Amino acid sequence: MVRILVIEDDAAIRQGIVDAVESEGYSTFEAADAVRGRDMALGVECDLVLLDLVLPRGDGLDILRDVRSARPTLPVIILTARGAEDDRIKGLKLGADDYVVKPFSVKELLARIEAVLRRSPERPVDIREVRLPGGVADLERRELRFQDGGRTELSERESELLRYLAMNPGRAVSREEILSHVWRLDPNGIETRTIDMHVARLREKLRDDGAQPRVLLTVRGKGYMFASEGG
Repeated sequence: MVRILVIEDDAAIRQGIVDAVESEGYSTFEAADAVRGRDMALGVECDLVLLDLVLPRGDGLDILRDVRSARPTLPVIILTARGAEDDRIKGLKLGADDYVVKPFSVKELLARIEAVLRRSPERPVDIREVRLPGGVADLERRELRFQDGGRTELSERESELLRYLAMNPGRAVSREEILSHVWRLDPNGIETRTIDMHVARLREKLRDDGAQPRVLLTVRGKGYMFASEGG
């Protein structure tokens, strides 16, 4: 199911958008201010963002800038009362996929959403096996097989964690992003130490030295990174 994040401070407009997109079979997340909107845009697993520009506690263009830096393929449609050409140009230059000026019709909004989703870059291709130094991870069987004949089972969570990191090789993935994409939880206010514990156990099973890891690297202040072929 396609997940849409609606960042809009006007409660009536936000509810109208939510009702409209959910009537088309999409699921939704909601944020009513810039701080919450930015956290959700960078943290929760969503397929498209509907973004108001004028927001309490910040500016929608700043959210767009941060999203484009951290999640360059995430589609964003700007929804705003700002109709001036300069504002439209600024939003598009920052990477907005489309721009809808209020007031807009439900039919127009849904048509724009469909068009943007249709032309958006494909999501990372799923993987079934991960090559490791001295072995391979079979994610379908949730099993590690090593060249010396050793075999180790992975839990479902460990398998999903390894899959997600391996689908994003060479990129530092934050603990909050892992909570959202692997645990399927809103990361706000949740203790992320559980991520560190799972990474530590996964490293043990991968035979990845926790002191000098070659597969699951720690990126200080950011999170974890999968180093393809052990880096």
